[in-house]
Amino acid sequence: MIVDILLLVAGFVMLVKGADYFVEGASGMAARLHIPDLIIGLTVVAMGTSAPEAAVSIAAGFSGDAEITIGNIIGSNILNTFLILGLAAVIVPLRVERSTVRIELPFMLVCSVMLALLGMDAVVGRWDGVGLWAAFLLYLGYLFVNARKSPQESPQETPTAKPRKLVIEILMLVGGLAVLVIGSKMAVAGASGLARSLGVSERIIGLTIVALGTSLPELFTSVTAARKGNADIAVGNIVGSNIFNILFVVGTTALLVDVPFDPKFIMDSLIMIGSAVVLWVAAVRRHMIGRAAGGTMLGLCAAYLVYLFVI
Repeated sequence: MIVDILLLVAGFVMLVKGADYFVEGASGMAARLHIPDLIIGLTVVAMGTSAPEAAVSIAAGFSGDAEITIGNIIGSNILNTFLILGLAAVIVPLRVERSTVRIELPFMLVCSVMLALLGMDAVVGRWDGVGLWAAFLLYLGYLFVNARKSPQESPQETPTAKPRKLVIEILMLVGGLAVLVIGSKMAVAGASGLARSLGVSERIIGLTIVALGTSLPELFTSVTAARKGNADIAVGNIVGSNIFNILFVVGTTALLVDVPFDPKFIMDSLIMIGSAVVLWVAAVRRHMIGRAAGGTMLGLCAAYLVYLFVI
């Protein structure tokens, strides 16, 4: 148990530093490559911080641990929305782009409904994976078309400083991502060891410990981005990560192996859909997620955790 605690603490430390460097590199590249922060958050940061979900879910699919495969994704998406965005919004109100409210948030809701429907027959098969991947490619196409249409500002910098600065920002991005992934794996290993020593069921581990552990990069990245004033990255990271988790992670796993979908996850899927609705409602009026909305989401997160451990 002492080793598990040490792994957990070391993982947290690495996640804090990794998130700091990762956000600095991502926001720097957004400015120097004429890419809006929103697009960086929805693609590079979201996919990078979702790497632990992908690794855990694909490995669990091959090992036959269906409850961890599906529970990891559903639990991660619920915690991403209620816990991470809720906490970030309590720290500082988060501005939400108009395109996020009109397109990305509704699309995230559609993806959540899609996963629930695909699981109704108790398995997410290879053809389901093809459909999820087709939607993922359409999503990427939309992002890059939208990025080209976005207004771009010319960065003010000296020609001699640009190449060296860009190299440093790339190193910060890649190095920060590496530290995030390694730290996340260490934290998950420690948390899972502690959970099993306490006799917690595999479903609860998948929906809580593993889901939270693989969501730690999103947690630290979004909170760090919010603290530094990069709201586009904070919100875009979570929305993009949730979409990425369903379309890419579940889609890729289903292409490789049939993923059983236990009927017990139907209720969790409905809660995931509800979390997407709550986020959209919170942002739709003023294009802002305020502290009150953030506090409400944290309260809903606590209620969900009580539901898991009591029912």
